[in-house]
Amino acid sequence: MNNNNKPHVVVIGAGLGGLSAAISLATEGFSVDLLEKNDKVGGKLNVLEKDGFSFDLGPSILTMPHIFRKLFERAGKNMDDYVSIESVEPHWRNFFEDGSTLDLSSDPARMKQQLDRLGPNTAKEFEQFLAYSKRLCEVTEEGYFAQGLDSFWELLRHYGPVKSLQEFDVFRSMDQGVRRFIKDPKLVEVLNYFIKYVGSSPYDAPALMNLLPYIQFGYGLWYVKGGMYGMAQGLQKLALELGVTIRVNAEVAEIQHHAGRATAVSLADDSVIAADIIVSNMELIPAYQKLFTDQDKEIRRLEKFAPSCSGLVLHLGVDKIYPQLAHHNFFYSAHPREHFKAIFHDHRLSEDPTIYLVAPCKSDPEQAPAGCEIIKILPHIPHLDPEHPLQPEDYAAMRERVLLKLERMGLTDLRKHIVCEETWTPVDIQQRYYSNQGSIYGVVADRFKNLGFKNAQRSKVLKNLYFVGGSVNPGGGMPMVTLSGQLVRDKILADLGKE
Repeated sequence: MNNNNKPHVVVIGAGLGGLSAAISLATEGFSVDLLEKNDKVGGKLNVLEKDGFSFDLGPSILTMPHIFRKLFERAGKNMDDYVSIESVEPHWRNFFEDGSTLDLSSDPARMKQQLDRLGPNTAKEFEQFLAYSKRLCEVTEEGYFAQGLDSFWELLRHYGPVKSLQEFDVFRSMDQGVRRFIKDPKLVEVLNYFIKYVGSSPYDAPALMNLLPYIQFGYGLWYVKGGMYGMAQGLQKLALELGVTIRVNAEVAEIQHHAGRATAVSLADDSVIAADIIVSNMELIPAYQKLFTDQDKEIRRLEKFAPSCSGLVLHLGVDKIYPQLAHHNFFYSAHPREHFKAIFHDHRLSEDPTIYLVAPCKSDPEQAPAGCEIIKILPHIPHLDPEHPLQPEDYAAMRERVLLKLERMGLTDLRKHIVCEETWTPVDIQQRYYSNQGSIYGVVADRFKNLGFKNAQRSKVLKNLYFVGGSVNPGGGMPMVTLSGQLVRDKILADLGKE
């Protein structure tokens, strides 16, 4: 213990999970050192200023803002004094190969109008699906989220076997769950692609992932005014006010331990910081690979928690406005099963990818020079795999395929209007964030590999080592990794109460 008789916590990594953990523990009176290897906090929630364009390098959608508000409220603060958010309408625009579009809207009348174009019964089917999605969300929030359940056995103990099997729709895939209600193939693909939030396949992920549409429709889809990185800045300000010591450019090289407990971290500059408790925002497998020696057994145990997909991320500044775009857009593959099979089973680049495209200037024109806008493009691609290596020329060919597809689907002469570009491959993502094999969303949700669960937050190697972020429950995405920081606080307080 430190001189104030408060446990001293070292948090490794200042992504949203690490920031949330540091804030949550400092609010409870712990002294906290937050160490970040890069030059700013935020982890994958990052920003780049280039040629007058402001690129949000990581997440582009904020959902479940109440999870973030709880961080501030427990510290006696109001989030609105730190971060300003606004709703986005429409939620997103869907583009199909036949030239048609479909908007997802928070306005029920507009949503019905859009769905009626697909068929006379489609709006009713969607209403029934959304009720199903809401039930999945509510039962998940009541236990899995609120209690921080970490395994299927904890789930069974909490809910009971009958409720677990019935309420979580465990025998279906996400795609099968959608098709129980929805007949129109376009709407099926739109609802399946909510899987983008966790970087998995709707054909492999459990039907529980159908809670994602209600999370969006029930809690809204939001943008942080001035750019998404404003959330990281707001959390950094709160952490500093609570007394958290934040050190950037401070890479942890090793976790020191003795007799089954972590005792300190040593940094790349050979300095050492003692710790009573360590929380790692580095993903589990990279953490055990980089911060320990002789943890091959634990790494093998974790292999069922395979990495999610990665992405080819194109940040483009263009000297043209494309009025047909909304803030968020999807350009669908004509062959969705083949697209997902390429990524998750064949570990190759899709010939016809579904493309997520963000045009943030639709909500925030000041992110680009006058007369210009930002086009952020993210097709999902396989994580790094030594058995299926991809070369720089493969990613370059994929970039060309993606841009040609967007031009064919209405973004005329896009390549001619690019005046600024920043492109990231899985190699860049792995090097910058030490993500497992360049994954973006942590652990893949696969009902056969892991029932959709991620790894537990408590380490099985050291008694006082905990994990937050996308590789542990409740999973990836801005709200979930932020929730993981709050749940780890609860686990630490409970464990200290037992000592």
